Amino acid sequence: MKEKFFSKLFAVVLIAVFCVFSSGEAANKSGVPNPNAQDWYWLSSNDNYSKYFYPDSVKVVKKAVNDKGNAVPTEIEAWTKTTYSYGGAAETIDNYGIKSILPDPRVLSYSLALLRINPQNRTIQYAREDFYNSANKIIWSKADGRVKEINSQSFDEDFYAAIVDEVFRHGEVKRKNAEDRWIELWNYTDEDGSVTNATADTTTMRLKGSNLIVWEWQETKNTEGQVIEIRFMKKAVNLPQGTERITSGEIWTPAAKWQTLEDEYDGSYRMIRSDEPEYKGLVRLRAYASGYSSWVNRYSI
Repeated sequence: MKEKFFSKLFAVVLIAVFCVFSSGEAANKSGVPNPNAQDWYWLSSNDNYSKYFYPDSVKVVKKAVNDKGNAVPTEIEAWTKTTYSYGGAAETIDNYGIKSILPDPRVLSYSLALLRINPQNRTIQYAREDFYNSANKIIWSKADGRVKEINSQSFDEDFYAAIVDEVFRHGEVKRKNAEDRWIELWNYTDEDGSVTNATADTTTMRLKGSNLIVWEWQETKNTEGQVIEIRFMKKAVNLPQGTERITSGEIWTPAAKWQTLEDEYDGSYRMIRSDEPEYKGLVRLRAYASGYSSWVNRYSI
């Protein structure tokens, strides 16, 4: 009797193990990681969101050969996971404009996303997104999202830095969290007493030919210390020629809030004169690019 009992028990265990491995293979073949797996790596959390990525899913899709004959990754894919509180779910539903599909934020539990990254341009595209309820059922999906550039204001910055670091190991996460991430470019006091301070985000710095691409934050305060204007701009600064142009940006004022920044030079390069406050910034950027050459050239092709 004991032999028959243990034979049956062994058979049941074998079937259970077979089912586990079979379901695992099915998940792998589908290309979507198990949302409840233990291998999700936590990145960050706040009151609305918790962010994770799946290191084993990171893969290089495309490469380009640089002038040194080295193959440099130009497209990377990886899976990420975002879990939502009620507030995060409500904000996400509003941002995607899907209130008619998901009127109750309590239904949205988490989402999985396949990210497509171009490190040379610091861009992310959501190739696929699946939104789930607490029963692990997909309640809404989206494919082929828009391509967007990552900067300090991006929701996706944690994802970008972690995934790129898995491939390049150049310290993208470390630089993002560094105390000296932002460096001062210049400071200027106007005749009316208002003070403008300009800083540059070193995480966004990268050389393309002679141009240093960088995001700059300009903040102006009145004599009472109140912020009266903010300019957040992506610039291409030609370091040898001493010229710059704004490629995109936003401007904030207390009355108008955030608006698209209209460049008075219509995207053309302008000369940075030696008697301007911005010239100190040019000198600072030249010094940074020289002193941290390996960083600003880290993804060059």
